[in-house]
Amino acid sequence: MQSPHYNLIVIGAGVLGSFHAYHAAQKGLKVLLLEKDNMPMEATVRNFGQIVPSGMSQGKWQDYGRRSIEVYKSLQEKVNISIRQNGSIYIASDESELTLLEELAAINQKNNYTSSLFSKQECLIKYAGLNGDYCKGGLFFPEEITAEPHQLIHLLIAYLKEQLKVVYQPNTLVTFCDYVNGKCVVEDNLGKAYTGDKVIICNGRDFKNLFTELFYNSGIEVSKLQMMKTVPVYNYSLPGSILTGLSIRRYESFHECPSYNSLSASKNEDEFKKWGIHVLFKQAIDGSLIIGDSHEYADAGEQDKLGFAVNHEINNIILEEAKRIMDLPTWEIASSWNGYYAQCKNHDIFNYEVAPNVHIITAIGGKGMTASAGLAEATIRQLF
Repeated sequence: MQSPHYNLIVIGAGVLGSFHAYHAAQKGLKVLLLEKDNMPMEATVRNFGQIVPSGMSQGKWQDYGRRSIEVYKSLQEKVNISIRQNGSIYIASDESELTLLEELAAINQKNNYTSSLFSKQECLIKYAGLNGDYCKGGLFFPEEITAEPHQLIHLLIAYLKEQLKVVYQPNTLVTFCDYVNGKCVVEDNLGKAYTGDKVIICNGRDFKNLFTELFYNSGIEVSKLQMMKTVPVYNYSLPGSILTGLSIRRYESFHECPSYNSLSASKNEDEFKKWGIHVLFKQAIDGSLIIGDSHEYADAGEQDKLGFAVNHEINNIILEEAKRIMDLPTWEIASSWNGYYAQCKNHDIFNYEVAPNVHIITAIGGKGMTASAGLAEATIRQLF
């Protein structure tokens, strides 16, 4: 039997691909969503679940992030996708970081993005275990949200299938995609063909199966992250996301503050920069505390050099700094894992029409959980 024809075929069912399918289906389009694995297994499920537009550069990306929060909240009203509106806070560890928080608060006010400066005492009251020797003050974003990454994507895909009638097909490795005789043709490794009006490829860091030479010469690099979580902690609550002084020094939004270039050096700055470490905390729904993370880099064609093993030296550095910031009820680590995402060295995203009506949208960097819903909405609006 001939396969049905679709308005849109999305290749890759991670958060970026799934939200392209979501917004297309919302418009009444006939959508096919293909995933190479039994379920999404990459960056979409290997991250903190912090959805924080506050860390993004002003303008396009922060707008995508803020719109994504609206989409997440709207979805959560219809079906539980694990979204919690519990806010994010950046904790300053010295006066130069505190100045950046004050400057970002002023920028937020101009951009109508709600944030509140917290005194040291307000931070210590709200966040149990926060070290008073570390904390000089904070900047709180009440609208920001958290998610459980290992749950969210499966709940979202179930909603796409059951409510929006998206055709979802896992275990489908796409090996060919082109525009042929007036339509897009996609073929999988078993020789089955699918046709559509348009194709969007959201392939994450998978560069070996489609357009390999293009990706290897694209200026894309892969970042390896390292995170860990404690055993579940009961009778202890850590609300929302905690981002620390190292996050203030790393995130794009702070680069735009007038005082950024005059930041004083931080403790162990060279060691932190070597491994791309900034320390984050979040409590998962099961009570475990997630702590991280780090960043190592390799070019797209050499990403295997990053390896798959957990580097315990990195974990020890993260934990040493984490203990300087928080006094948690336990530091017993239940598990540690790596996540990998692709990003462009010289651009903010890889957005390329490889053939008529065949669009590659990938290498979004660490912005996937925060910005994908808003970016996908804008892309679908543009293409249809």
